[in-house]
Amino acid sequence: MLAYRFLTEEDTAAFCHKVTAALAKGWSLHGAPTYAFDGTAGVMRCGQAVVKDVDADYDPAMKLGDL
Repeated sequence: MLAYRFLTEEDTAAFCHKVTAALAKGWSLHGAPTYAFDGTAGVMRCGQAVVKDVDADYDPAMKLGDL
């Protein structure tokens, strides 16, 4: 199964660390990163999709971050 996650965070080093942690767990980048203004919080936000092949059947209850 190909698992998919979309990582988001404020535009700080925390976003880079979140993506780096996913890559270290075997996830791969999928597409280009995104960057948008969050008017409610008044901050810029980053986003990046990641995918990973896993040996499991899909279950909506699975914790994708634990794969």
